[in-house]
Amino acid sequence: MKVSKIYFATTNEGKIAEAKTLLGIGIEGCGLPIDEIQSLDASEVARKKALAYYEKLQKPILVEDVSLTFQALNGLPGTYINDFSKVLDNKGLCHLMRDEKDRCATAITTLVFIDSEGTPHEFVGEVHGDITKEPRGEKGFGWDPIFQPNGSDKTLAEMDIEEKNTYSMRARAFEKFKTWLETQE
Repeated sequence: MKVSKIYFATTNEGKIAEAKTLLGIGIEGCGLPIDEIQSLDASEVARKKALAYYEKLQKPILVEDVSLTFQALNGLPGTYINDFSKVLDNKGLCHLMRDEKDRCATAITTLVFIDSEGTPHEFVGEVHGDITKEPRGEKGFGWDPIFQPNGSDKTLAEMDIEEKNTYSMRARAFEKFKTWLETQE
């Protein structure tokens, strides 16, 4: 059975567009009010969120959880990056790191796909880089303007989508998911 469409638990148009590009199939975003657990464990957060979506929808669903850890802050904000971003925005996140010499960060995407039997399948993409001193770039979304992956002199927000996908933790996780999907057919 060939998969032609996946339900993706997000209303973020940027994430939906990237997923369509990376998977090459139809993606339908769906948002539901789901209670998200509070944990620094991205896998636990993604799995519980995926199971909650599946319980409400009763159909296969893909869930993503993104984490951005700052080495100098002992792993924070981690899974709380969305809340930190809402409160501080990208300039504030840079300001938070203003006195830190160690600007190393790790960006992680955890995808959990719940299949039609209710079984979770997890795919993780990770990339290391640095937090810039100031936001740079207008492309992308979220904290893309402050994350510069190792091996690049650009932030994710300074890259076009093709270049971003060579560095992106999301692209790495989706590549693993795509490979798995192809084995299910």
